[in-house]
Amino acid sequence: MSVLLIEPFYGGSHKQLMDLLQEELQEDCVLCTLPAKKWHWKARTSALYFMQTVPTSSNYRILFASSVLNLAELAALRPDLGKLKKVLYFHENQLAYPVQKCQERDFQYGYNQILSCLVADVVVFNSAFNMESFLKSIGKFMKLIPDHRPKDLEKIIRPKCQVLYFPVRFPDVSRFMPEHKLARLEKVIGVKRNGDAYQSEGLPGQQESRAVMKTSDAHPESGLCEPQPGLCTTQHEGLLSPAAAPVQAEAPESTNSCQGEDKQRLTFNLSNILSGLDYQQRPLHIAWPHRWEHDKDPETFFKVLMKLKEQDLPFHVSVLGETFSEIPDIFSEAREVLGSSVLHWGYLPSKDDYFRALCTADVVVSTAKHEFFGVAMIEAVHCGCYPLCPKALVYPEIFPAEYLYSTPEQLFKRLQNFCKRPDIVRRHLYKGETAGFSWAALGSKFRSLLAAEPREDL
Repeated sequence: MSVLLIEPFYGGSHKQLMDLLQEELQEDCVLCTLPAKKWHWKARTSALYFMQTVPTSSNYRILFASSVLNLAELAALRPDLGKLKKVLYFHENQLAYPVQKCQERDFQYGYNQILSCLVADVVVFNSAFNMESFLKSIGKFMKLIPDHRPKDLEKIIRPKCQVLYFPVRFPDVSRFMPEHKLARLEKVIGVKRNGDAYQSEGLPGQQESRAVMKTSDAHPESGLCEPQPGLCTTQHEGLLSPAAAPVQAEAPESTNSCQGEDKQRLTFNLSNILSGLDYQQRPLHIAWPHRWEHDKDPETFFKVLMKLKEQDLPFHVSVLGETFSEIPDIFSEAREVLGSSVLHWGYLPSKDDYFRALCTADVVVSTAKHEFFGVAMIEAVHCGCYPLCPKALVYPEIFPAEYLYSTPEQLFKRLQNFCKRPDIVRRHLYKGETAGFSWAALGSKFRSLLAAEPREDL
C-alpha cells in the first residue's frame, strides 16, 4: 500500500480517475473517499474527516488527491501524511470557475486551492487551460485581501505544475453505431465486418497512442502507480463539480425523478433509428450531454434550438446529463416549445443507453461558460458525433478550429445548415484525435507520476 488515494468528491470524472488508478494499482493502494454531494462542505471540512479516518501505515510513499481537498490542512493535521510525496490533481479550479453573480464567489475555496498547491510536491492539471487560468489568476485573486497581501505566489507554484490530460477509457461502441457511422469507421481505422458483427482493429481511444503531456517550466518527472479497492470508499451520489462527464452508473440521488418519463420512448425511438436504412432522410439529431446547471449555459443552447424550430427546420434533440436540486427554468420552457423535436429528455443511468444515444446522434453541442476538459464532448466524438464548441475555455486546446464557434449566431448558422443538409455531418470524417486522451495513451504517465523514488526523509 505505497499509494494513498484521497477523493473528497467521489463522483463523475473525480470517481472515474480514482477508479482507474485503483484498478491499475490494485493491492498497492488505499482509496479513501466521501460521497459526491454538498461539494462546498467537502471543500471546507473533508481534511478534518480524513485526519480521523485515513488509516496509518508506514508503507505509504505517495499521497494523490484532487484539489477539492485542503491538502495544507490535512498535512498539518496528519504529520505522517505531510511527509509523503504529495500529488495534487486539478479537475477544475475555483479561481476561474464562473459564478452567477460576482459577489457569490467564496474567497475560501480558491484560497484553499492555493494553499494546497504550496504544500504539494507536484501539481497536475487536466488541461493547459486549467493550469494557465489558475496560475494567471492568483495575483488578481490575492488582491481581494484588504492588506498585507502575500506576494509572488505564482512564481512559487508554477515550477511544480504540469499538464496531464484526464484519461478517458473509451469503450467499443461499434455495436451501437448505425450503418453510416460504421462505414466511416471502416475508412478511418478499419472496422472489419464479420457477417453481421463488427470487429474493431483500434477504435479511437483504444489504440496505443503517444501520451499528451505538457509541463510548465522544466522540472523532473515524478512518479505514479496501479489501482485496488480502498478502505474508506463510499458510493457516488451525484456530481456538482466542473468538468464532469455524464455518469453512466447508478442514477445519483440528486438526479431528478422526472427524467424517467422518457425511458420507454427512448428505447422505442432509438430502435427505430437504428433499424432505419434511409438515414440520409432522417432529421438532424443533436445531442446535449451536460449537467443541467447554469455554467453549461443551457439558455444559449435552447434559444438556438427554439430559433431553428421557429423556422420549421427539421431536427431531433437528445438532452442528456444529470440534474440536481435546482433546475434552470429554461429546461421546462424548452421542452414545451420543442415538442415533437425532443427524442430523449434526461439522465441515462445505463452506460450502454448513454453511448447508444450518442452513437445515434449526428452533432454534439457545448455552450458551456466553463470547461476545464470536457469528457462528455470527447466521448461523443468517439461515438461519431460532429462537435460544435465555443471558441474559448479548453476547447481550442482539444478540438480543431473548424469545430469551434465564436457567437450564438454562428452556432445557429452552423446548425441551420446542418438541418438543411444533415448528410454533410453524416459523411464527415473527424479531423482531430481522441486517442491521445485515452487511458491506453496516458496510463504510463500516471504510473510514472505515482512511482517516484522515495524521498530521503520518508
